Amino acid sequence: MRARTLAAVSAGALLASLAAGVPAQAEQTGTAAGAAPADTGGLVWAPCEDIAPVGEETLECATLTVPLARTDGGARIHGLGDTVELALSRVPATGRAERTMLVNPGGPGSAGRMWAAHTHRRMPTELRETYDVVSFDPRGVGASTPSITCDPAFFAPVRRDTVPADADAEAALRAGAEDYAEACGANTGRLLDHVRTEDTAHDMDAIRAALGEETIDYLGYSYGSYLGTVYSSLYPDRVRALVLDSVVNPDNPWYESNIEQSRALDRSADGFFDWVARNDAAYGLGADGDTVSEAYYSLRAELAATPAAGTVGPTELEGAVIVVAYSGGTWPRVAEALAARINDGDDAPLLSLHEDYGDDAGSDRGYGGYLAVQCTDARWPEDWSTWRADAERLHAEAPFMGWHNMWYNAPCATWDGDSDDWFQVGDGRGEHPAYDGDALVVHATRDGATPVEGAYALRNRLPGASLVIEEGGLTHGVSLTGNTCVDEVVTAYLRDGEVPVRDGGEGADVVCEGRPEPRPRTSRAAPETMVERLGPVGMESPGKPGSSE
Repeated sequence: MRARTLAAVSAGALLASLAAGVPAQAEQTGTAAGAAPADTGGLVWAPCEDIAPVGEETLECATLTVPLARTDGGARIHGLGDTVELALSRVPATGRAERTMLVNPGGPGSAGRMWAAHTHRRMPTELRETYDVVSFDPRGVGASTPSITCDPAFFAPVRRDTVPADADAEAALRAGAEDYAEACGANTGRLLDHVRTEDTAHDMDAIRAALGEETIDYLGYSYGSYLGTVYSSLYPDRVRALVLDSVVNPDNPWYESNIEQSRALDRSADGFFDWVARNDAAYGLGADGDTVSEAYYSLRAELAATPAAGTVGPTELEGAVIVVAYSGGTWPRVAEALAARINDGDDAPLLSLHEDYGDDAGSDRGYGGYLAVQCTDARWPEDWSTWRADAERLHAEAPFMGWHNMWYNAPCATWDGDSDDWFQVGDGRGEHPAYDGDALVVHATRDGATPVEGAYALRNRLPGASLVIEEGGLTHGVSLTGNTCVDEVVTAYLRDGEVPVRDGGEGADVVCEGRPEPRPRTSRAAPETMVERLGPVGMESPGKPGSSE
C-alpha cells in the first residue's frame, strides 16, 4: 500500500510516506557532511551541504556506515564486505538535551532528513528545549548510498490509462510493469535483497548506538508506524517512547493492505465530492456528491481521449488528485483545478496540479525505493489472474484508485528480489513478540491513505498501547500538527512517559474532535503554502502504506 511523501504524490502504494508537507528540497540528493563508521559509537555533525533548514532551525548532517547484509538478529554477515552509507540530519535541543527522538515520515521510498527540522519546529517549546531530533534517509533513497534507480522514463507523459479497455491494453500495462521491475534489478543490483523493513529497523538501532543513546524516542507516521512496530519488536529494550501515527494495519501484508487502501481512498474521494457539492456556489460542479463525481469521471474520460496540453491524461489526473485522500487542506486547490477545466476549458490549473503533485522522472528513486521494500517485505500472488480478478472487483467497488493502485504495485509480480514472510508482530507463535511497553497510537477516522481499522488492530497487538482517535479528521499524519487535544496527549507522553489509561474494551482511549473542513477559495485568494496544502506529513502513492504507504 502506499503512503507517500506529500512531496511526490501519486497513487498506488499504501503508505508514505507522509510526504505531503515537505518542500521540494526534501527529495534532493547529495553528499551529507560528516561520516563515521557504525562501530565507532560516534557521528561527526556538520552544517548540511545539500538541504536547507526550516525557518530558524539549526540543521546538521552526518553519515553512518552500516552493513549491507545482516542476520535476522541484526549481526553483520561476515564475508559480505559491502556497506551502506546512511544520510542523517539533526536539530539539537534549544536548551540542555535530555532525550533523542528519531522520526520517520513514512513511505517506503521517501527521503526523511528534512523531518528533523519539521518535527522540531512543530514541537511545543518545552519539548524543543530538551529534545535532539534526528531523521534519516533510509537505505537506497535520498542522499543515502548506494541508491535505488530503475527507469526515470517510465513516468514520461502521457502514460497508459490505468483502466484497461481490453486485453491488449491490459497486456501492455503488464509489460510496462515487468519492464520496470527488470530495470530496477539491472540498475540497482544486490541492494534490492537488503531493503526489507527489518533491514531499516536494524539501521535504526545502529543510528541509536552511534548517537550514544541507551534508548530512543520514536515518532513514525504512515509506513513509519510499521517500521516503528518492527523496531520495537526487535529491540524492545531500546525504546523509551513510541508514537505511531496514521497506522499501517499490522495484520495485513502489503497486497491485502493495498486492497483495503483502495477502498479507503474511494471513501475519501466521496467525502471530497460531497464537500465540493456543499460549496457549489464556489465551484459549480453540482449540488450533490453524485453529480460532482459524475463530472470528475467524465473529465477523466475526456482526458483519455485528448490529454490536457498533451501532458495530463487519466493516469496523470489520478496521480495529482489523489492528494484529496491525504489532506483536506488540498481540497480547495483540487476543486478549483477541476472547475477551471470542466466549466471554463482552462487547463492551466490542472497542469499546475500535476506539476506539483504528480509523478515525473524525479519520482523514479522514490517509486523504486517503495517497490524494493514492499515487494520483498511479503509474498505476492504468483498468478496474474488473482491480480486481475481483485482489480476488476475493486474497480467496481472503488473506481477512484482501484485499478491505479493495482498497477502501482504490479512490478512486485515479477520483482527481481527474494520476498519473505510478513513480519507479523504478536502472532501468537513467539516469532515476533509485540512490544509490551507504553506506546501511543494516533489516527484520524477519515484518513484515506491508511484505513482507521489499522489503528484498532495495532492497539490490540500492543498490550501497552493507548489509542488516540481524531474523530472526523481528514489528515494523514495527526501528531504535532495543530489539533490541541491530540497534541496535548502526545506532548504529555513524550514529556512524562505516561499514556492515557487504556479502555477496558477495544475502543479508543482518547477521542479528539477533528478540525473543521477547509473553506473554499478562489484563484484570487493567496496561494496556500506547501504545508497548508499537504499537511504535516507526506504521502507516497496509494498503494504504499502509509505513505500502505
